[in-house]
Amino acid sequence: MNILVTGGAGYIGSHVVKMLGEQTSHNITIIDNLTTGFSEAVLSGELLVADLADSVMIEQIFKKKKFDAVIHFAANIRVDESVIKPVKYYSNNTANAINLIDLCVKYDVNKFIFSSTAAVYGDPEHVPVKEDEPKKPLSPYGMSKLMVERILEDTAFAEKRFRYCVLRYFNVAGASGSMKIGQRTPDATHLIKVACQSALGLRENMSIFGTDYNTPDGTGVRDYIHVDDLSSAHLAALEYLRDNDSNVFNCGYGRGYSVREVIDAVKKVAGKDFKVLENGRRAGDSAKVVADNSKILKMTGWAPEYADLEYICSTAFEWEKKMTSGWNN
Repeated sequence: MNILVTGGAGYIGSHVVKMLGEQTSHNITIIDNLTTGFSEAVLSGELLVADLADSVMIEQIFKKKKFDAVIHFAANIRVDESVIKPVKYYSNNTANAINLIDLCVKYDVNKFIFSSTAAVYGDPEHVPVKEDEPKKPLSPYGMSKLMVERILEDTAFAEKRFRYCVLRYFNVAGASGSMKIGQRTPDATHLIKVACQSALGLRENMSIFGTDYNTPDGTGVRDYIHVDDLSSAHLAALEYLRDNDSNVFNCGYGRGYSVREVIDAVKKVAGKDFKVLENGRRAGDSAKVVADNSKILKMTGWAPEYADLEYICSTAFEWEKKMTSGWNN
């Protein structure tokens, strides 16, 4: 299959590209503007440095490559930043996706995998969250993704050959078991990465944002999924689209951990203590979001292998140690 991966030099995208490259039946093209991605993270395929906002260049790539499928990662992902800079998120996450979907229709690319988020649920009324839970995003980030979901639905209704899978991510963490790729972004806000950096002394301290949520220990509860399992879910979704109609799937383990539990797990695998500050809630954060993953398990045959918080934290910690040592490949 001739596959386009947008944002394939980023954290999740690079792991998916690696897995696709291990399947010799695929020809992979990666588009990334490298603002947050890293060319050295691309272990397979052809990397084209381009921006999705450059519609003329992107169309030329579509004309030349004749893709069979698109896996779309390229997006801004920080909830807190989206509250401050909403136009940035609607421009990059929504408007650029519209142009990409339009090109898929124009050039008869009929399989589309979309990187969405559990942020579309906001503060869900029911936990674990099923895919049909009401969508009430609390941030422009979540709304920018939900708008693309609707555009995909409407496009598939209008264009009968066009099919898509929306994958709603919960909290992604960890690094490839091979330690060849991982989370490289230096100022990343992901909890597990921040905790690992704190354990290594790269940060003087870290913060808990919100200790008064209606949860067992007062801190936010999330479903954490290992990046390799999330990557295999994309391959399962791509295979699903061969013979099935469009669908939406939660990607998580169905088990939630609080911020305090995650910090304790990092301290355990690192064998180190570090200073943790307590601060107020951040705008756009939910109290508890945990996936009901029964649908993707049943309908795609996806079988996660790494549903263990300590394993997730240990791979993240080993990756941070590797990055600190300067051994990057």
